[in-house]
Amino acid sequence: MLTKRGYGLSRRDFIRLAGGTVAALGLSGTLTPKLARAIEKAAAGRPKVVWLHFASDTGCTESFIKSDHPSAGELVLDILSVDYHESIMAAAGKQADEVLAKAVAGKDYICVVEGGIPTVPGHGMIGGREMLAIAKEVCGNAKAVVAIGSCAVDGGVPAAKPNPSRILGVGEALGMKVVNLPCCPVNPEWLIGTVVYVLTMGKLPELDKKGRPLMFYGRKIHDNCPRRTHFDGGRFVEQFGSKEEAQGYCLYKMGCKGPEAWSECPKTRWNSKESWCIEIGSPCLGCSENRWTDNFAPFYGKLANVSLPFGDVTADKIGVGIAIATGAAIVGHAVVKASRGKSADDSKK
Repeated sequence: MLTKRGYGLSRRDFIRLAGGTVAALGLSGTLTPKLARAIEKAAAGRPKVVWLHFASDTGCTESFIKSDHPSAGELVLDILSVDYHESIMAAAGKQADEVLAKAVAGKDYICVVEGGIPTVPGHGMIGGREMLAIAKEVCGNAKAVVAIGSCAVDGGVPAAKPNPSRILGVGEALGMKVVNLPCCPVNPEWLIGTVVYVLTMGKLPELDKKGRPLMFYGRKIHDNCPRRTHFDGGRFVEQFGSKEEAQGYCLYKMGCKGPEAWSECPKTRWNSKESWCIEIGSPCLGCSENRWTDNFAPFYGKLANVSLPFGDVTADKIGVGIAIATGAAIVGHAVVKASRGKSADDSKK
């Protein structure tokens, strides 16, 4: 059962978890004792979580179970009480319905939603009930609602045109304020960081106008991209498989949406900070932004409104231009020097 306790965390474990979380959030190390007490207090009460799963590919659950600050096991078994999660719990059928009814009966729970919500009747059903009806009931009675992944934030891939099921994100479908954690899939550290922040500070983190925590979505990917120096130097990949790609040049001309996407992907990374899209050679598709599947299509076409440092020219042309400019400067310098020498000779006469 998901609610079964693990082996329990020692005081040293709480300090370790707090230290790792402080580092992951980029906070001061002086907050570690306070964070350890907050996690310890939360573990004593074990806040209840109800995890709903609608239209998506389960990628956010896959991402969540690969977390390590703290690990999903530590979070699920020793800190939180995940009372309902369709993808990883043992119950099924009527037994699952009974588990959900029991979990939401006290109304003292946090609701995490994965996946978009079909709003056309009959296009999204669980146990004979509309997903929209389930979302209204469960989210409406929750202490807080967190929408994880692009699908839950604005419909994501399932809501791409033509979207016959009229799939919407949680906030829009229910007309309520939620904490949005977009990306495809969500970074597990951002979910855990948001939960830990609430447990520590007793309030939601500061959000931007799209409902995203600023501590995870406050900077453009472009500003922290490891290939940024190539962008500034006018060095771009023009074709996959080229020597420029092998040299790690900027992927902007191959469709990178980093200049228009806001998130901490370059800092946090995925799979225990192993890597992220840009580092494995893929342009950023902008999945942290609303309606990215439609607004940023075609995925391998460049953005229209981004000014390039040297205009839309290749690095070779920039090099030729610099060489011509340098040559002109040398010639000009020689002419000036010769002119000054001639003037000096004239004055001696």
